[in-house]
Amino acid sequence: MADRTRLHELFEQQGQSPWIDNLTRTGLRSGHLQQLVDQGIRGVTSNPTIFQKAIAGSADYDEQFSALLETRSVEEAYWELVIQDITDALDVMRPVYDASNGEDGFVSLEVAPALAHDTPGSAEAARQFAQRLDRPNLMVKIPGTAAGIPAIQAMIAEGVSINVTLIFSLPRYAEVIEAYLAGLEARSGDLSSIASVASFFISRVDTEIDRRLEAIGTDEALGLRGKAAVAQAKVAYQLFQERFSGDRWEALAARGAKVQRPLWASTSTKNPAYPDLLYVDTLIGPDTVNTMPDPTVDAFLDHGTVARTVDDGAAEAKEVLDRIEALGISLQDVSETLENEGVASFVKSFDELLQSLQDKANAVTSGGGQA
Repeated sequence: MADRTRLHELFEQQGQSPWIDNLTRTGLRSGHLQQLVDQGIRGVTSNPTIFQKAIAGSADYDEQFSALLETRSVEEAYWELVIQDITDALDVMRPVYDASNGEDGFVSLEVAPALAHDTPGSAEAARQFAQRLDRPNLMVKIPGTAAGIPAIQAMIAEGVSINVTLIFSLPRYAEVIEAYLAGLEARSGDLSSIASVASFFISRVDTEIDRRLEAIGTDEALGLRGKAAVAQAKVAYQLFQERFSGDRWEALAARGAKVQRPLWASTSTKNPAYPDLLYVDTLIGPDTVNTMPDPTVDAFLDHGTVARTVDDGAAEAKEVLDRIEALGISLQDVSETLENEGVASFVKSFDELLQSLQDKANAVTSGGGQA
C-alpha cells in the first residue's frame, strides 16, 4: 500500500475526488499514471489540446501511426492513436472504478471539437465511442454549448456516462443539470451505471473578468480581481445542492441514480500573482471533482489544504458577482466569450495536430522513413 497523501485525505475526509487533467502514452508506458493512482488520483480527463501536446511532442506514437497509414487516412489514424491511449488508461483506472462502485475511476474522451455546435453529430460521436470502447468507466465529453445540451440529455437517456465540458456560466449550468435529470427520467429501470460530471472552467473566468476590471481601473474594480471565478463556483455548488435534493431527485435516487458532480476544471493558476492552489484550496467539498494538471497535483501533494471550503462565504460569493455586474461587466457576455474561445482553442489544437500528423505522413510517403 502506497503512503497516504493529501490526495487520499481529500477524498476520504472531504469527499472530493482528485482527477488528473492529462494523458500521454509516455505516462502510460512509464507507469506514471499508475503512480498517480497510488498517490490518490481517482480519474483522468483529456481534451484535444492535451492530445495535441502528447502526440505532436513525442515519438511514442510514430510506430503505430506509420502502420495505420497503410490502411487509414491521417484523421482516422489520429483517432486510433487516441483510442489506444484511452483504452490503456481505462485499464489502469478500472480497479478504482470497481472499488468505488462506479463513483470514480473514469477516463474522459472528448468528441471532435468541430461538433461543438452540432447536436446530432455530438450524439452520434458519443454513441460510437461508447459502443466501440464498451467500458463502464468511459466518460464521453460533450461541450455544454446550446447545441450540446440536447445531445447530453439524449446520451444520458441512452445510458452513456457524460462529462459536460466548457461550462462558464450559472444559467448554462442550470441547463446542464436539467439535461441530466431529464435524461435520467427518460430512461427506464436501474440508473446506477450512469455517471456524469459538470465541468466548470474556473481560471479562465478570472482571466477574462480581471481583464475587464483592469480596463475599468477604479479601486473597486481592481479590488475585485481574482474573486469572480471562485465566487461563481461557490454559487454553482449551492445550485447543485438545491437541484439534487427534493422529491424529483429522490425519485431518481431511489432507482440508483448518482448525482451529477460539479467538476472544477482549468484549475491551474494563470496569474502568477495568485496563489498556485487558489482554484483548489478554495473549492473543496463533498460530491465534487477537481481535475488538475500535473504541476497542480504536485503542488497539492506538497502544500495543499485539506478542509471543506466550497461553501465558505457562500453569501459573499453572490455579492461579488452582483458587484461585478453593477460595474457594467455582463457575466453572460463573459461566458459567451469564453465558450467561443474555448471551442476555437480546441478546434485550433485539433487542426494543428492533424497538420503535424499530415507532415509526418508526407515524410513517410516521400521515402523519409518512419514517421
